[in-house]
Amino acid sequence: MNNNPQTRESNALSSDQLELLFDDARGELLGTLYYLIGNMEDAKDALQETFLKCWKKQEQLDSIENLKAWVFRVALNTGRDIRKTAWKRRRQSLAEDAIMFSTSASPEADLVRNEQIDQLRQAVLRLRPNEQEVFLLRQNGNLTYEQISEATGMPIGTVKTRMRAAINRLREAVGEKS
Repeated sequence: MNNNPQTRESNALSSDQLELLFDDARGELLGTLYYLIGNMEDAKDALQETFLKCWKKQEQLDSIENLKAWVFRVALNTGRDIRKTAWKRRRQSLAEDAIMFSTSASPEADLVRNEQIDQLRQAVLRLRPNEQEVFLLRQNGNLTYEQISEATGMPIGTVKTRMRAAINRLREAVGEKS
C-alpha cells in the first residue's frame, strides 16, 4: 500500500468524485440499466455491481479524463452481462413491469402505452451493439457526442453516424417516417 500522503489525498479526492457521480447519476444509470436489462431487480443488481467495479478501480480514477463516460461504459458492460444471465433465467419483461407503474386514466391507455414501451424496448435491443451503446450513452447517460467519443475511443463522426443510424432504425421500428 502506498503511504505517500499526496497519493492518499489524490485517491480520497477520486473516491469522493466517484461517490458524488454515483449519487448524481443514480437515476440515469438505473434507468439505462432497467431499459437494457428489462426488470428493476436486475437493474438494481447491475447498478450495485457497476459501483463495486468502479470502486475497485479507484486507484486509476486520476488517469480517467471523463469519469461520467467511463462509469456509463462500465454500467453498459455490466448490464449486458447481467442481461445475458437474466435471459437465461427468463425474467419478466419491461412491459410486465411497466404495468405496475401505470399513471394513465384508463386500462386501454395503459395497454397502448405498455405495448409502445415494449415495442421501443425491443427495437433498442435489436440495434447493432455499437448503435445501442451510443444511443444509450446519449439518451440515458446524457453524454455529449464528444464524451461518448472519449469513452468509446470512436471518432466523433462515427459516434454521430451510429446515433443517426440508431434513431432511424428506431423510427422504422415504431412506424415513423425518417
